Amino acid sequence: MSDTGPADPAFDHAAAAPAPDSVATTTPTAGDEPGWLALHRDTVKVTGVWVFILALGGAIPTTIGIGSGTSYGTALAWVVPAVVLVVLVSAIADYVRWRHSRYRVTPTRMEQHKGMVFTTKRSLGRERIRTVDLSADPVQRVFGLVKVSIGTGEQVEAGGPGQSPQTIVLDPVHRDEGERLRALLLDRAPVAADGTEPDVRVLARWDPGWLRFAPLSFWTLALAGIAVGGLFQVLNWFGRESLPIDTTRDIVEDIGATQTLVLFAVVFVLVGAVATLALTLEAWWAYRLEREPGGTLRVRRGLLTTRSVSIEEQRVRGVEIVEPLGVRSAGAARVDVVTTGLRTDPKSEASTLLPAAPMTVAASVAAAVAGVRPGGRLRRHPVAARTRRLRWALAADVVLAAAVVWLTVASPVRDFWAVVLTVLAAACCVALVLLAGDAYRSLGHDLDGDYLVARKGSLRRATVYLQRNGIIGWRLSQSVFQRRAGLLTLTATTAAGARRYSVVDADEHEVLDFGAEAVPGLLDPFLVRDAPVAAEPEQAAFRER
Repeated sequence: MSDTGPADPAFDHAAAAPAPDSVATTTPTAGDEPGWLALHRDTVKVTGVWVFILALGGAIPTTIGIGSGTSYGTALAWVVPAVVLVVLVSAIADYVRWRHSRYRVTPTRMEQHKGMVFTTKRSLGRERIRTVDLSADPVQRVFGLVKVSIGTGEQVEAGGPGQSPQTIVLDPVHRDEGERLRALLLDRAPVAADGTEPDVRVLARWDPGWLRFAPLSFWTLALAGIAVGGLFQVLNWFGRESLPIDTTRDIVEDIGATQTLVLFAVVFVLVGAVATLALTLEAWWAYRLEREPGGTLRVRRGLLTTRSVSIEEQRVRGVEIVEPLGVRSAGAARVDVVTTGLRTDPKSEASTLLPAAPMTVAASVAAAVAGVRPGGRLRRHPVAARTRRLRWALAADVVLAAAVVWLTVASPVRDFWAVVLTVLAAACCVALVLLAGDAYRSLGHDLDGDYLVARKGSLRRATVYLQRNGIIGWRLSQSVFQRRAGLLTLTATTAAGARRYSVVDADEHEVLDFGAEAVPGLLDPFLVRDAPVAAEPEQAAFRER
């Protein structure tokens, strides 16, 4: 695990100087390696505060539940010692973790040792380190601490237990120590005393006006549903599960059924909009996209929990312009980066360079990062692709209509609710047909200099600009229905981003020529040319073997 060789005096001075409250546990031997450093000791306080908050959240309903059956004094006699015990055990466990967690940076490696009974040792070559990300939750920010995630940029398949072997997490260290490690491991200029870095170019910064796009997301309805479910759960804890039914009955008697339905719909949407605004504000407040002189893109954001994500530009393989239906209707879009070494699951926002913002801002960010100009005309797909989508929409309409007929005829549904269901079903049927047409109009593909451009989707329209030299393979797929319609899906495989980007339902002959042109030589072993015809000897058509 240790490295030999002459020491770098400049490195020794930078790496061996501990940040506040970082403890060197060993003395450098013969002056060739720095000592081991400990995490910040305030981690025990942070853990104690968080566990107390969580325990308090469970103790309040528990006290009310026990106290309603006996007395609140008896309930507190059980709950208070339990909370103290949980906080104490958690603090002791984190103290043991702190005592047996060490790290150091040598001239060639980043090393970490942790564990008392089961020890874990990780070592990353410094030349392989590509990401050093900093984050801090609200309690850590109070104590001036950050969590540092150091990775090599190699993607590891999800589902493995525990932390990835390609990542070292230091949780927590002092904020100054985190910035020092980031500057040292990514070979960046150190941060000045006023918090600025030399020669840093700001590509985009937070605009509070972007909050108007947040409620246009589908998360508005999802969060409203979660809030309603949570309300029913809380009422169930307090034995008041019948309260919503009683309240609804009283409101219907006062203002009528139709007005009640409209009122509840408005309240439902408002609750979701407020929740979406709060989450967006917390996640993207103080957002800045910066380009550092060493060739790194850095995204900083967060109100309560601050986040800092570093993306090495030499690993960037393109950008993706994402336009959800509601956001697109307001002329806005989100920009994601297509790069190796970042998580690509939908729950992760690590690859997002720009939140929902006006299309002009999204275009400028895409141009600054990848040198592309969104908005150009793309090659249209055959009419058969539109027919295919309309057929699926009409099939869904038939199923929906049958369900409504069954509910209104076979089930004892009141006349008012039968009318409501019919109106909603009719609106859904029309919406499905309109979405099918919009999905067809969204289809397109083309070549834009060094980039392959592919666009698809209606509810979530996405246009990817993928570097042609980053494509490592092609996948051709054709279902029975596509074969009958003369359509084919061409999928570009790459090591970056989502790893697969498809040109969906394109003409089966044109898309093969397109793939052969996008990456010359890659598709040729799987294609043959027909023998030239005597009347037109200069023409040759590709066909699939």
